[in-house]
Amino acid sequence: MKYKKAITALALAALLLAGCAAPQAVQAPAPQQTAKAAETQSGVTFTDAMGYPVTVQSWNRVVSLYGSFAEAWTLAGGTLTATTEDAIKERGLDLGTDIAVIGTNQDPNTEEILAQNPDFVILNAEVSEQTALHEFLQEAGVPHAYFKTNTFDEYLAMLRTFCNMTGREDLYEQNGLAVQQQITDVLELVQNAKLPAPDVLLLRAYSSGCKAKGSDNMTGAMLKDLGAINIADADDSLLENLSMENIIADDPEDIFVVTMGASQQKALDWLAENLQANPAWSGLSAVQSGHYYLLDKALFHYKPNARWGESYRTLAALLYPQLADQLEALA
Repeated sequence: MKYKKAITALALAALLLAGCAAPQAVQAPAPQQTAKAAETQSGVTFTDAMGYPVTVQSWNRVVSLYGSFAEAWTLAGGTLTATTEDAIKERGLDLGTDIAVIGTNQDPNTEEILAQNPDFVILNAEVSEQTALHEFLQEAGVPHAYFKTNTFDEYLAMLRTFCNMTGREDLYEQNGLAVQQQITDVLELVQNAKLPAPDVLLLRAYSSGCKAKGSDNMTGAMLKDLGAINIADADDSLLENLSMENIIADDPEDIFVVTMGASQQKALDWLAENLQANPAWSGLSAVQSGHYYLLDKALFHYKPNARWGESYRTLAALLYPQLADQLEALA
């Protein structure tokens, strides 16, 4: 509106002076000023992970409802106004005292969100409590977008969007393209080695249970990229009903465990009492060979962001210990 008012005022002045003096040439704005004005007026437009068209005009007051995405925004050179507890408690981000904490990622405080007067809100497309906020934010006139990053490509696309906003192409190269090259180097090393593909079992454990996971999640997708054969992809019964009978029948060469929830120890206790206490557990090939691995939550439960290359290298070294030295040299 200020821009339009300025034009109107100039036009009026020109009309008033037209009869008194010869018209004077109007000085064109400098190229940099023109570029800034165009960027401000058009903003950034994209389609988010929910399929919603998104246009963001400004990103001075950004609220993230997911700790991983809060970190990704800062990796793109952005600054935050507010975020959820997991950014601090789970990711350990040092955001300073000026950043408001507005609930948890599964129970964000809607009043606090609006109180921040945000011009852009970042949400997780895989948390139902957040997907339910779409109409609320839309009615409030708050620009917002949903993302998911179960694969590196999805992370890279999110970082591309964020860096388009901040204008930090250097950070896209540093925290995106350089990481992509790290992953490429790992995958090429594994593929060129032509080693036998191991059968693996991926378990996600929590305080009250445990589930087998296929390749449709972050760690499962990385295992598949690295050539591992996830027994749950071919055995639906494992996904529906995890039991020692199923595990014994498939007898995986490697077992990977990712814990979730506030207490890792409670998740491990559940495994000890309900799976490892079974006499048949010690007879599994993975257990006998010492190929039972507890994976780092920072790399395999929380989204690794700029550490995706490290995640791939870690898994590759566990799957193919023959390549450990070469993989370490890539770090």
